[in-house]
Amino acid sequence: MSAIQLLWSLGLVIGGPPLLLGVIHKTKAILTGRIGAPVLQPYYDLWKLLQKGAVYSRTTSWVFRAGPLVSLAAFLTAALFVPLAAPSTLLSFWGDVVLWAYLVGVARFITVLAALDTGSSFEGMGASREVTFASLAEPALLVALAVIAKVTGSVQLSEMFGPVLGSAWRTAGPALALAAASLFLVLLAENARMPVDDPTTHLELTMIHEVMVLDHGGPDFAFILYGSALKLFLFGVLLVRLLMPVHIGVPWMDLSMLITGLLGLAVVIGVVESSMARLRLIRVPQLLVTSGVLAAVGLLLVWR
Repeated sequence: MSAIQLLWSLGLVIGGPPLLLGVIHKTKAILTGRIGAPVLQPYYDLWKLLQKGAVYSRTTSWVFRAGPLVSLAAFLTAALFVPLAAPSTLLSFWGDVVLWAYLVGVARFITVLAALDTGSSFEGMGASREVTFASLAEPALLVALAVIAKVTGSVQLSEMFGPVLGSAWRTAGPALALAAASLFLVLLAENARMPVDDPTTHLELTMIHEVMVLDHGGPDFAFILYGSALKLFLFGVLLVRLLMPVHIGVPWMDLSMLITGLLGLAVVIGVVESSMARLRLIRVPQLLVTSGVLAAVGLLLVWR
């Protein structure tokens, strides 16, 4: 990777994630007949939170303070393995897809620990829901990645989502389509989007992810919000790379295609959230099991 591609990749990882949230919010506002907040509002919110001070309860320990930093560090490390401005990645080795999945799990683990560290039964309820649904979403994610690994013959993210994927669609299109559908459902669940979760709700009976971070404020909450946006960005890059496996070979054109795909994905998420109601909690496992079944059927199609 050249120095220019490196700068583009770093710039996209650092500056791109909040823009996806802004596009989703703007899409929802337009579809519901509102003007809505500016597309750049997530950046303004992060800057405002960074200017504030953090308040810590005397009942919490270092785990609560370390949660946002460790979670954000895990997502930033995971971003190093995702192909962005070029098929190559900032870091890559055989089997890095397993490490990528575990880094996402580490971020969730420390967030759950921080929520439990408050001693609040309310945050414990959210942590319990988060872990329960994650136990169903993670197998679906791994099986979907296994489908891609099988058809590309690699367990390295840069090769799985590289130029080989384009030719793989011609030989294993139905399996990859099922994997893409599974990844989209996992994206909605992992990033607390509707119909699984509503990131804007404050209704006790339906909150999942948001209830775990209620006690965080100031810079810590900014790290959590940015980490959540980065997580959505990473899942979005994988899905866009899967659905748009076109590599022109010109870095700025490949980057433009990726950005266009991510913005299109943000609009699709906004349309889904505007047209669907949040599922009842007892229905969420059924949706996640469906995601796992789609990925499993895709794996059976390519398993020889």
